[in-house]
Amino acid sequence: MVAESDFTAEQLPWLEGARQAFLAQLQCQKIPHAQLVGIDSAFGGELFSVFMARAAMCSEPNSTGACGFCKSCQLFAAGNHPDFYQIEADGNQIKVDQIRELCVRLTATAQQSGRRVAIIHHSERLNSASANALLKTLEEPGKDTLLILQSDTPARLMATISSRCQRIPFVAPNKALIKTWLAQHCHIQEDVTWCLSVVGGPLKLAESLLTDGTQSSRYQSLLQFRKDWAQSLSSGHLCASLLTVNEQQIIDALKVLYLLLRQILLKNSHQDAFIQAQVGNLAAKIMGMCHSLSTMPTVNYLGLCQSYVLEYREITKK
Repeated sequence: MVAESDFTAEQLPWLEGARQAFLAQLQCQKIPHAQLVGIDSAFGGELFSVFMARAAMCSEPNSTGACGFCKSCQLFAAGNHPDFYQIEADGNQIKVDQIRELCVRLTATAQQSGRRVAIIHHSERLNSASANALLKTLEEPGKDTLLILQSDTPARLMATISSRCQRIPFVAPNKALIKTWLAQHCHIQEDVTWCLSVVGGPLKLAESLLTDGTQSSRYQSLLQFRKDWAQSLSSGHLCASLLTVNEQQIIDALKVLYLLLRQILLKNSHQDAFIQAQVGNLAAKIMGMCHSLSTMPTVNYLGLCQSYVLEYREITKK
């Protein structure tokens, strides 16, 4: 259940500060028993959590992290280290039984005579019962125990949880750094960062640029959505890819429409202020729908997309 990716935490330059902060604690043997990694998975939050766990369990860590050669590192690499635990959401929530089982395991003696380390991925999905079950372990973790709470949205964590953890420092990368990184690792020269907010972050963007040889990449689909939305807003009728948008694509499609409307607002800043405000409200309405779709029942996606096209044309009287 270790996070899988084509990249490692060491390959992500925006994590350098976080890596050095943790390694300094490790070298001084002053690691807090609970660490909050408030770094989105799309920026490497899960990869960094695994990097921390590997380094913390290594018998001979160095200035760059785990040594990679000791017995602990070999067990970790094989995916069967007996003192390493990972928790992921069961459905949409991390349930109380998962946390209770973890807490029991953390009370046992370490089998490798080192640290016992647990990662709770997407810890914002702890429900109230599971969060409360975790509190006692956070308060009395036991000797040589490290709890790593990774969260895409740390603000959603209960205050009683986050206040008992030390937060790993992190500064999100700017677009210039992301463009340089993509050029180095994905051999992309053109600027593709326009869709960062759609895919979520640089790791997801890199993944979206890949193809499997049988279908176009996600990035190509986003480009097509942008082209087809522009044509649809002009003609008043849904075009091409928007006529076959499905449940897996609808949020991507709507986020691209939101970005296109924002671009239209910037280009037409001289436009009547009332029309500008209405287009802005439509963009906000679309983003609100994106947030709602994950929990909504079956939706007529074709009708939804057409309604936004007609509303835009009514606002602009095209």
